[in-house]
Amino acid sequence: MDDRFARFVRDQFRVAGRQYARAKRAYDDGRETSQSDLPDLPRDEEGRVRLVCRRHAERRAVGLDDAHLPACFEAGHPDCEGCAEDVRSGVVETW
Repeated sequence: MDDRFARFVRDQFRVAGRQYARAKRAYDDGRETSQSDLPDLPRDEEGRVRLVCRRHAERRAVGLDDAHLPACFEAGHPDCEGCAEDVRSGVVETW
């Protein structure tokens, strides 16, 4: 009986390990895809994103940093947070 129980536990750990490995791979693949698939946004001739700033209600051409945030982004400001979400989704107000 002890041998069967030990084999059962060992088999269950193997199954759990395989499930964990599959989930980790899927998560990593999803992260890579989402970071590399930044939406095609309207840009100026220098490659900056053309958008209408929600905070100051003006046209701007801004660069994006590594986290795909506009250079003028201010964390915690509701207008800037909304703009960052728009940039990530690819729906920005432009001219």
